[in-house]
Amino acid sequence: MVEKDKEYILNIEGLGYEGEGIAKIDGYPVFISGALIGEKVKVNIIKVKKNFAYGKLIEILEESPERREPKCSSYNMCGGCTLQHLSYAGQLDYKFSRVKDCIRKIGGLDESIVNYPIGMDSVYRYRNKVQFPVGLVNGKLSIGFFSEKSHEIIDMDTCLLQDEESERIVSIIRNWMNEYSIMPAKKDGKLFKNGLVRHIVIRKAFKTDEVMVILVTTNKKIPYVNELIDSLNSNNNSIKSIVQNINDKDTNLVMGEKCITLWGSDYICDYIGEYKFNISPLSFFQVNPVQTEVLYNKALEYADLNGDEIVFDAYCGTGTISLFLSQKAKKVYGVEIIPQAIDNAKVNAEINNINNAEFFVGKSEEIIPKLIDDGIIPDVIVVDPPRKGCDSKLLDALGKAKPKKIVYVSCDPSTLARDLKYLEEQGYKTVEVQPVDMFPMTKHVECVVLMSRVEKWEYTKH
Repeated sequence: MVEKDKEYILNIEGLGYEGEGIAKIDGYPVFISGALIGEKVKVNIIKVKKNFAYGKLIEILEESPERREPKCSSYNMCGGCTLQHLSYAGQLDYKFSRVKDCIRKIGGLDESIVNYPIGMDSVYRYRNKVQFPVGLVNGKLSIGFFSEKSHEIIDMDTCLLQDEESERIVSIIRNWMNEYSIMPAKKDGKLFKNGLVRHIVIRKAFKTDEVMVILVTTNKKIPYVNELIDSLNSNNNSIKSIVQNINDKDTNLVMGEKCITLWGSDYICDYIGEYKFNISPLSFFQVNPVQTEVLYNKALEYADLNGDEIVFDAYCGTGTISLFLSQKAKKVYGVEIIPQAIDNAKVNAEINNINNAEFFVGKSEEIIPKLIDDGIIPDVIVVDPPRKGCDSKLLDALGKAKPKKIVYVSCDPSTLARDLKYLEEQGYKTVEVQPVDMFPMTKHVECVVLMSRVEKWEYTKH
């Protein structure tokens, strides 16, 4: 019987889906944050559940050769990146194991279809977007990141995953808030009446160096806003857009629906490969531009287009994958539920002189059957759903559409495996799974998957 508040000496046998170490006491799993495979550790049990327990790492008695000293001084407090204590080779091994585990246990598929993850050469400063929560903590202005599994703000001046320019911008905004007594929207984690600033969001286009600064506020009126604009512009020539986003709801969502351009352009421009994209405040755009190009090229390889195919792109966002596919397809139809994203997709097609891509606002599970009823039959369907995976109605629609190939881009191995199992029951075979490490130093891993309709088509591995 595992006892709370009791110390144990344990051997770490594996890593969980959150990157935590897993040990066992008489077959009973114990999850220990910060522990690595092969280590012997002293642990204090802090929570006991019916089928597992959580332990706090007290001491490492035998250290893994893959253990590294985290570069970030706030690593033990911040919940942003949880694998800095593991070598990068070890991180890729962990993500490989995690994807295989999901494919085998959840999908019921042969794990040999999973390739080793494609990693990065530069594993820091790779993000093109950062969101800083702002709050009043114990009477002091705090701007930084949330602690692990909570909404407590850790006051931080630097983050090694973000572009250095974002740190300078946050410092300017911090000084402006202190100088003019601009209040954060939240006090000790809760919205309060006189609060204003909720988040600072910064987007940077890596190919053009253009920067967008977004101030998320609870209401429209910003005191001393001109002083802020002047200060930002006098210290940074790369800023092309300063935007206010209004979010007055008591919600964990970072941004609201309304945006007001305070200065400069409504958008910034960046490139993925040879394609130019306009990025507005609410646009979805992959946060790691280097690996995005790797991911999309793999999706294009799996689609294996020769110029005669009709392609559907479900959850198309701002049309990034659609435009990549259009270079080899006869026609691409993109579907996305967010109207502004479709507006961006249409503009992105126009500025790239692409005439064989058409975009629709709506739910993919509703639009795709209508397209088929209109006589538009897809040869390939690409899906890039949110973390929760595909809607079951969309999976049914994919089965009824009967494309020769499905290319599935996923940001969550668990929901990916679940959806692959569902599609296999509808007559598809999972040919290959390629993990791509979009988020070094974190537990997250993206995958691009090729599925073919059984007995209809065979993929030759390149």
